[in-house]
Amino acid sequence: MYLEKHTQLFLLHFAGGNIYSFNFLKRFINPALEFISLELPGRGMRHQEKLLRDKNDTVNDLVTQIKKLRNGNPYIIFGHSMGATLGLSVVNEMEKAGDLPNALIVSGNAGPGLPKEDKPKRYSLEDAEFKEALKKLGGVPHELLENDELYNFFSPIMRADFEALEKDDFLERDIKLKTPIYAVMGSEEKTCDKIENWENFTTGNFQHKVLPGNHFYIYDHPTELAGIIANFSPSSVIKE
Repeated sequence: MYLEKHTQLFLLHFAGGNIYSFNFLKRFINPALEFISLELPGRGMRHQEKLLRDKNDTVNDLVTQIKKLRNGNPYIIFGHSMGATLGLSVVNEMEKAGDLPNALIVSGNAGPGLPKEDKPKRYSLEDAEFKEALKKLGGVPHELLENDELYNFFSPIMRADFEALEKDDFLERDIKLKTPIYAVMGSEEKTCDKIENWENFTTGNFQHKVLPGNHFYIYDHPTELAGIIANFSPSSVIKE
C-alpha cells in the first residue's frame, strides 16, 4: 500500500456534474485520502460563473484549482466520463509542471481516439433529440427531463460540457503520460471492450477492470470503486 496520510484525491465530475457528484462515494473512501471534489464554472458552488465551452479552458480551470490546492503530499486524480477525458490532459499539464500524481484513474470512458459514429454532435441537437440522448446516456433523473423549469436550468450546463468535449474530440492525440493509468468501465457500456485503449496514453503501468452495470455503474459499486482508488499500486512506480 503506497498511501500516505493525507494523500490527496482530486475528483473530476462527468458532464452536467458538480462538486456534489461524488458525495455518494465519500464515506467509502480510505481515511488516508483527502477527498477533494472539483467543479467547473456555471454549476453548484460556481453557478454564478460563466459556463466553459472550450476544452482547453476546462483543462486550464481544473489545473489551476489543483495547483492552488496542492500541498506537497502524494496525490491521485480520478475522473468519470467527461472527467476521465479531461483528466488525461490535466495530468499531462501537471507532469509538465513537474508535479506527477501517483495515478490517473479513469472511469466510464474508453479513452480518446476511438472511431466515432457519424451523427450530429450532442450539444447541437434540438431539445427533443437532446433529451433522448440524455436518456440513453443514463444518470439523468426522469423528472429533470420532464419538468420544463428543471430542464431549462440543467440543459445549458450539459450542452456546454458536451460542446467542450465534442468540438475538438481528440485534443489528446499526442499525449503520453509517465503516470500510471487504471481504467474502469461498466459491462453494459458500448465501448467497454475497448477499455485497453487507455494503455496507449501512458508509458507507466496500466491496469483495467470492468464492473457490472451501465455508464453510471459507479452508483452500484462504491465499495469496489473506493477499493480500486485506495489500492491502485502497480508498484505505483513511474517507468523511466
